[in-house]
Amino acid sequence: MSSLPQHLDLHLIRILYLLLVEKNVSRVALKLNQPQPSISASLRKLRELTGDPLLVRGARGMVPTQHGESLLNPAKRILDQTESLFIKKTPFVAQEEARTFHIAAPDYLDSQFLPNVVAQLRRGSPKSRVVLHSLGPGIDHIRQLSDGGLDLVIANWDEPPAHLHISKLFEDPIVCAMHAENAYARRTASDAMTLDDYLSLPHVAPSPMMPGYHGVIDSFLERQNLQRNVVVESAYFGLIPYMLTQTDLVLTTGRQFMRFYEKTLPLKTYTVPLKFPPMRFYQLWHQRVHQAPEHKWLRDQVSAAAKALVQR
Repeated sequence: MSSLPQHLDLHLIRILYLLLVEKNVSRVALKLNQPQPSISASLRKLRELTGDPLLVRGARGMVPTQHGESLLNPAKRILDQTESLFIKKTPFVAQEEARTFHIAAPDYLDSQFLPNVVAQLRRGSPKSRVVLHSLGPGIDHIRQLSDGGLDLVIANWDEPPAHLHISKLFEDPIVCAMHAENAYARRTASDAMTLDDYLSLPHVAPSPMMPGYHGVIDSFLERQNLQRNVVVESAYFGLIPYMLTQTDLVLTTGRQFMRFYEKTLPLKTYTVPLKFPPMRFYQLWHQRVHQAPEHKWLRDQVSAAAKALVQR
């Protein structure tokens, strides 16, 4: 602590953080409602304290130096931790208050689950806003949970990140589905399917949600030294049941997901000839919002919607 410069105030750290983020003295001055010369003077002081230019001219304006970039996360951490010292926790009055909740989820959930979550949130907090985000290879959900871009992630990965909080939602047994007029379906009167048939039939599978991630179905098969015949990958999971009606494709997915489509589409469901563990869905959140009353309320609503789904 003795090496800290004297008269170092929190406002100077806030200016440091904003300068590294905005890379523009004028924009920082506007954000803080301060005259530009004042921000320029603070930048000079920061350069003296750090012994580094922090910002230098680039091809398209100012850019942080390497040392400047290394200070961005520590500065943000100091500001976040300082803010948490003085935040008074008050109960979240859902009916009266307005919040924006950001939830990310895959599109292979039961077709009624997310609509039920939205309905539950709308009934409980009608002034709040709900933003649903997709999950895919280009989305860094871990960073967004940490930075506040997401409040909650609903997922079913085999190994969720250990540093995130987790709450189980529901399980979905795995089944196999195809068009009822599929040549295999016409040939097989019973619901029984052999392992050889299952592996050799033409499968449609969702595209990987993350680089290197194979999904719970193929990950399980790999552990058994087995491989199915995937001939189509689709990033649009909700369209796959409709693909089945026009092709010889086979889909392996959760029983609850198929329940909706079986009512409206000519599909036949089989028991998979492997002891797949059920798909286990859960909600994930960061320590950043673990104690926040409105986020506790949000997680309770999602859990209630999941409980209603299982009981129906």
